[in-house]
Amino acid sequence: MLGTLILLALAALIAAGAPVAPQAPATAVTDTTSQEQAKPSAKAPSSRSASKIPCKTPENAALCYWTHGRLSIWEGTPPFRLWKIGTRRILAVINGPSRYPPRTDDEIENPKFPTELDRAYEADNRRHKRATGIMWAIPPPVFADFEICPLEPEHKGWMQDICIESAKNIVIEKDY
Repeated sequence: MLGTLILLALAALIAAGAPVAPQAPATAVTDTTSQEQAKPSAKAPSSRSASKIPCKTPENAALCYWTHGRLSIWEGTPPFRLWKIGTRRILAVINGPSRYPPRTDDEIENPKFPTELDRAYEADNRRHKRATGIMWAIPPPVFADFEICPLEPEHKGWMQDICIESAKNIVIEKDY
């Protein structure tokens, strides 16, 4: 049933005119070219936003919206989930539409977050290390106003796949 949902979402993206170009370079380039292209991208980005996978694109910008929620780690797949506060909805956080549906476990388990959320996590990890002497292994829950973009239609009783474009009013839950 999940496979059918993924196929329907993919068909909807194709019908909506979503670009499918990111797939072409992976099959069209030789191994040598692919290795040469990977080297500059690994060295070049001096800012974190340069390597960020875009969440909001011209194709899905009209679907994106702001919501107040709690981002946390859960057991199972995907591990990062967003609870829309005031509802019973849990959203599955994954990478943006250019990598949807996810092709690898890493794309599901390690979504790219907006720069402001990464900075808040890094600052809290430094604070935690100063207070306890160790860094946290699992990121603590985060309350914030999130700009999210749905990657598939909403279905009652199912987690909807989304990506996070930006966050503001970030508050990280302290664990001690």
